[in-house]
Amino acid sequence: MGTAFLKIVAGSRTGTNVPLEVEAPLVMGRTRGDLVLDDPMISGRHAQVHWRDGSWWLQDLKSTNGTMVDGRLVREVQLRPGAEITVGNTRMVLFVTEEPESATARPNGFNQSHVELAWLLDEELVSVDQAAARGDNVADVIGQDLRLPPAVNAVLEVVAGQDVGKVFRFTRGNVTIGRRMGEIPLSDPEVSRRHAVIEMFGREMIFLRDLGSTNGTYHNGRRVSVSGLGAGDTVGVGKSVMKLKVSS
Repeated sequence: MGTAFLKIVAGSRTGTNVPLEVEAPLVMGRTRGDLVLDDPMISGRHAQVHWRDGSWWLQDLKSTNGTMVDGRLVREVQLRPGAEITVGNTRMVLFVTEEPESATARPNGFNQSHVELAWLLDEELVSVDQAAARGDNVADVIGQDLRLPPAVNAVLEVVAGQDVGKVFRFTRGNVTIGRRMGEIPLSDPEVSRRHAVIEMFGREMIFLRDLGSTNGTYHNGRRVSVSGLGAGDTVGVGKSVMKLKVSS
């Protein structure tokens, strides 16, 4: 099991990372607990996050105004990576860090046939063949200049962080996320200059890859080196969280 932490994305302590420990629950409240939040809507001892049966759980501690997870009022619930917890005016997201994936690991179907990549230009397909013959990473070669699949509209909306509210529209099949550079330039100082790339081969073939960033890349709250994305998924880099929206 890797490490886990809560990232506060809204409230008086926005941007704070709160580590979670398997051995002891994390109690949050306005006056008591491990995480004290200056918020009049939060009870003295409001809620706790604890490890049980191989998962993280959240339990409301009979608070006055209740605890919400992913927009629903709960008493006790198992948390998934990327779950959004709301107590009073404070929102936080669960992030889970696992061991890095094998450098050779790729999601099923990552290396596609010419039929599946039929929308690519002929010269792009030649580059794929040449790369395969040399033993190079085909995804890297395609990613140098990937066309946006026909009839697919995609945007990445920043939902937490310094650039919250900004929307970045895909104009090509591969977009780079970076600190003040790339197709998705972010102001967040915890984002590396070339942090991650999203590669879109089709509506059902979208991949997120970390580019050796300092602070890691997260898919739905789980740290990844490469992962398949779907519409509605979140991408976390530094203190920023973005949501992918795809339509035809």
